[in-house]
Amino acid sequence: MAGYDLIDEAVVDAPPNVVWDALLKEFNGGAQWWVPANTFATTAGSADTVGGEVAVTVHTKGVDKGGLKLRFTARTTAVEPGRKLSIEYVDGVFRGPSDFVLDPVEGGAKTRIGMHFKGRPHGWLKVLAKVADIGAEHSRATSAAFVALDGVLRKGSR
Repeated sequence: MAGYDLIDEAVVDAPPNVVWDALLKEFNGGAQWWVPANTFATTAGSADTVGGEVAVTVHTKGVDKGGLKLRFTARTTAVEPGRKLSIEYVDGVFRGPSDFVLDPVEGGAKTRIGMHFKGRPHGWLKVLAKVADIGAEHSRATSAAFVALDGVLRKGSR
């Protein structure tokens, strides 16, 4: 398997600057909306700085529920504040680039958030990917995270 080329998107009921702040907070360990599937911890610099690194753990059964843990490191390669965060998977079970893109919708009152995941399985995950649909699981978890993000931001605006 060469890798994945997946695009997952959702419209969030918040302006791009609010979604951008929530994205960065999550990557810095906020654990507000990508849990239970993923957790993040900054290990070098910050997620919104080129060269910043974030340790990502995918909890296949949910945080503290056992199951496989997929661990990898994402390094920031480009930043357009409020608009785009580009990363490269540089260590662990994935390698390759991905982008998070924010586009204003409805005059900027809402935001389309998209993740373009172009990672390739690496190491033992390459073997597992032959029998498990890692791409479908990635899209399911990302879509659920975006729905949760919308819910968190809607609660925060009340």
